[in-house]
Amino acid sequence: MAASKKGAPPAERQNGIDRTIDLLEALLHLRAPSKLSDLAKQMGAPRSTVYAIANRLIEADLLESVGEGQVYFGKAVHLYGRAYAEANPLHRRCREALDRLATQHSATAQLCALRGRKYVVVDTRDGSGLFRITTDVGIEVPLPWTASGRLLLDHMSPAEIRAFVPKEDFRLPDGRVLDVDDFIKDVARARRDGKCVTTALSDRFTSCLAAPIRDKKGVAVATLCFVVPADSVKERRTALLDDLVATATELSDRS
Repeated sequence: MAASKKGAPPAERQNGIDRTIDLLEALLHLRAPSKLSDLAKQMGAPRSTVYAIANRLIEADLLESVGEGQVYFGKAVHLYGRAYAEANPLHRRCREALDRLATQHSATAQLCALRGRKYVVVDTRDGSGLFRITTDVGIEVPLPWTASGRLLLDHMSPAEIRAFVPKEDFRLPDGRVLDVDDFIKDVARARRDGKCVTTALSDRFTSCLAAPIRDKKGVAVATLCFVVPADSVKERRTALLDDLVATATELSDRS
């Protein structure tokens, strides 16, 4: 009832908001329709609470019931995302930049950013070439695995980086463990150079080339990057990196 909601203590209302966010985050990480009972278990929340939240989100088209007790994101989520992309001037300009970069260089171009303590691809464009190893949009990846991760941390001190990056994230997919001190040196070098290249980290056959998009305080709020074969010739890598740096600089807030 409306009256009971108005009379609810702030802590109770906050708990309801937190549970709603936890539910949406759980679906985002799973990236597939899921049973509410499984989501409740994953969230450590009462089933009755999760069912009540899910029913309200279904009414609002934020979730959809897909049968067999499963739910997934609804069409309203897509509409919110489109509205954000169209209204955000930086994202709009970045979309245009990705289109040009991928088409002109026949290489996969990506827009990347921090999400929590991980790196995510926010948007991507495939080039016309045959090589198309990419990270899916929205998948959280450890920061030490990427060139972009080094740039996105380059405003932090060594102590802040140590505290920010989970220790387990220094272990690469093939089992190798990156030295933390070496990683911190990489971050400092990326800041100094205004660009970064990594090879054979998240995938042994790829190189990641990245340049930072900075806000007016100089903090890298996003990166533009190319994903190319690790054996790409030096001249091609140089041309790609130069264009990334020029484009990212143009997109940065220099006011």
